[in-house]
Amino acid sequence: MERTLRRLGATSALLLCAAVTPAAFADGTSWTDGPVVNVVFVRTVDGHFDDYMKWLATAWKKQEEALKKAGLITSYRVMVGEPRNPHDADIYLVTEYKNWAALDGVGGKMDSVSAQLEGSLQAANTAEADRAKIRTVLGSETMQVANLK
Repeated sequence: MERTLRRLGATSALLLCAAVTPAAFADGTSWTDGPVVNVVFVRTVDGHFDDYMKWLATAWKKQEEALKKAGLITSYRVMVGEPRNPHDADIYLVTEYKNWAALDGVGGKMDSVSAQLEGSLQAANTAEADRAKIRTVLGSETMQVANLK
C-alpha cells in the first residue's frame, strides 16, 4: 500500500511538472519585458506634408529632446509610410519609455515641459489646435517590446 502511495505521489508530481511547464513559458521565460512604445498615427492634409515635417524637425524635435533630457522618454523617431487608403496614417510618431511605470503621472510632467517650451500651457494648447489645419491625429497605440531570449 505504501509503495502504491509513493508511486501515485511520484506520478502526481510528474503530471504537475508537465502541467506547469507551458505556464512557465507563458509567464515570460522565453522573453523579457522590453521598453514601452507609444505610436501616434498621423495623416497630413493634402499639400501639407512638408509643412508638418518642418514642424516635426523643429518644435517637436525640441520638445522630444527636452523630454529625453528630463528622463521622461528614452528615445523617439518619425516614420513615414505609404497610406493604403484615405483613413491610413502617412506619419508615425514613435516614442519609447523605459517601462510602464514611466507612464505614471507622465501627462502632467509633459505639460510642464510643453509650458516651458511654449511659454505657457495655454500657448501649447493653441499651437496644438493650429496644427489641426495641416494634420489629423488618427489615434495611437501603446505596447511593450518583447525581447526574445
